[in-house]
Amino acid sequence: MKNFSENKDEINRELTQFIRTLNEVLPRYSLLLKKNDINSIELKELGELEHFLIEINAKITEIKNMLEHDLFGHSIDYYYQIKTKADKGDLEAKSKLDRLREAFTESLKGDTLINWN
Repeated sequence: MKNFSENKDEINRELTQFIRTLNEVLPRYSLLLKKNDINSIELKELGELEHFLIEINAKITEIKNMLEHDLFGHSIDYYYQIKTKADKGDLEAKSKLDRLREAFTESLKGDTLINWN
């Protein structure tokens, strides 16, 4: 099983490659889209590119939603677990709760926890 650093490096490499490849595909799509005298082969390519880009967009949206829901959901779930313990008098939980509140406040100020799109 890979550790966090290995997973992080792999994800960064794959995202960099994805962006590089997308930067090769998008100009061709734009060129074909703007072309006035498009032949049948180019029209077929344009359709395939458009279909492919729609699929990619859906996958990117799925990834984005998964990250936002998981990050926010797990954070809130953990917060309420700690809050429940703190409410029952657990001093360590009270200390953690204070740190979590500070972290949430900073995240909200910096717009890093919630994307308000």
